[in-house]
Amino acid sequence: MRHIVLVTGGQRSGKSRFAQQLAEQSATHPVYLATARLWDEDFAARVQRHREDRGPNWETVEEQRHLGALCLDGRVVLLDCVTLWLTNIFHENGFCTEPALQEAKREWDQFAARDNRLIVVSNELGMGLHGANEVSRHFADLQGWMNQHIAASADEVYLMVSGIPVKIK
Repeated sequence: MRHIVLVTGGQRSGKSRFAQQLAEQSATHPVYLATARLWDEDFAARVQRHREDRGPNWETVEEQRHLGALCLDGRVVLLDCVTLWLTNIFHENGFCTEPALQEAKREWDQFAARDNRLIVVSNELGMGLHGANEVSRHFADLQGWMNQHIAASADEVYLMVSGIPVKIK
């Protein structure tokens, strides 16, 4: 059953909606793997909107950092999203890119080795504005390297452009 689909693109490109549709086409009771921390009220409202967009057939699992410890074998899992997960890892590693990247690769490799169908949402940060400060530039590097790592292990990769999925792998 192991199958990995990466859905990537810019902010508000339709990534989550498309990934949710893929998951619902693959299972009657998919798992939504939420990686977000509720940093502020605006973000909490976004999380609530996402919850309301999913029906009661979804099971939600929350894990902010340690994906490798999860056992969701045999399930269809929508991980939303890599960027928020990396934010948590980057923060916990003191905004140091190399240890954050090593931790993220280790966690991803353990998680991706499981026997399930993964649909993974990520962001293409490098297609936007150049980071205004050193931390944001390092995070964009981290995101790009991790996207490459995940895409290498993926069976399918979609780039979302204005709500349209473009299959690139």
